Order: sequence, then C-alpha cells, then structure tokens
Amino acid sequence: MSRQVVSTEKAPAAIGPYSQAIKAGGFVFTSGQIPIVPASGKIEATEIAGQTEQVMKNLEAVLAAAGTGFAKVVKTTIFLVDLAHFATVNEIYAKRFAKEPPARSCIQVSKLPKDSLVEIEMVAFS
Repeated sequence: MSRQVVSTEKAPAAIGPYSQAIKAGGFVFTSGQIPIVPASGKIEATEIAGQTEQVMKNLEAVLAAAGTGFAKVVKTTIFLVDLAHFATVNEIYAKRFAKEPPARSCIQVSKLPKDSLVEIEMVAFS
C-alpha cells in the first residue's frame, strides 16, 4: 500500500511532528484542524462560530490538496471544549454536508491546542 504526505500552504502548518494529511489505501486521513488562519499563523476568531468556520476552511484546503473534498468525506470527529457550542457548530458544519452527511463523533474535551474552542478531523476517500 502506498502512503503519501499531503501538504498545502492554504492551511496552517503543523505545530508538531505530524502531517496535515496522509493519503493511503484510497483514503485521506486529515490531522485535526484548529482555527489557525494560515496567513497569520494565529487564531483570530474568539467565538465558536468564527473558529468553526476557519476550521472548515482549513479542512477544505487540506482535502483539496489531497485531490478530494467534502462530498467524499466518510467520517469526522469533532472535539469541543464546551458541548454548549454543539448547535452552533452543527449549523456551520451542515452547510458543507447538505446531502448524505458522513458518520460523525462529537466529543467534549478539557482543552485543545492553542486554547482553541474546536478541532475537527476527517477521513475521506480520494
């Protein structure tokens, strides 16, 4: 099975020893994306809606660099520091998955990198 690292400047650079995504076995596995704006390298939004929108933009860029997109996503995992944000995240997330959304898990965690409010990872086929 081949394994290929996926990287794009249109999404934030990794902040640790990991790749933005890996293509393997016909699938693309993204690393979790937090709401870092690629141009500034910082989290600019302070509220959940803005952070979720940036996370989805980052994921869209990583998926595009891998030659795929939201229509081919089969599984997502959402990490939230507060499940009270669930409805807001759902509203923004749903815009990308209007028909036949992927399988999904949503987990509340105590803390995320760089004190972000949300992190999302995806698995898609290529």
